Amino acid sequence: MTPVVLLIGKLPTVVETVARELEEFPVQWLGAHNREEVIAQLEREPGIAVVVMGAGLDDRLRGELIGVIASHRPDLCIHVKDRASGPSGMAPFVRRVVQADLLSEPA
Repeated sequence: MTPVVLLIGKLPTVVETVARELEEFPVQWLGAHNREEVIAQLEREPGIAVVVMGAGLDDRLRGELIGVIASHRPDLCIHVKDRASGPSGMAPFVRRVVQADLLSEPA
């Protein structure tokens, strides 16, 4: 089964850009940009294995979304990207998360 990654970002192009830059990974990419879309993706796709949240969202919304995700899917790890690396740091951040959480061999 192909792992599913939910990418949450302020800009609609986040999912397309990350998916294009990381097309070598055997991963299905889903996107969301607000609370309603996050809830819809969580309810619609039980195969979500990990969540990555971008830095473009304000802190209040990021905190709210963490609460929403944790209440709907307490089994998920939620990775929150730093702001210092800027928008160009999203794909490298997601790459590290996917390699560490989804593609590494269990110990």
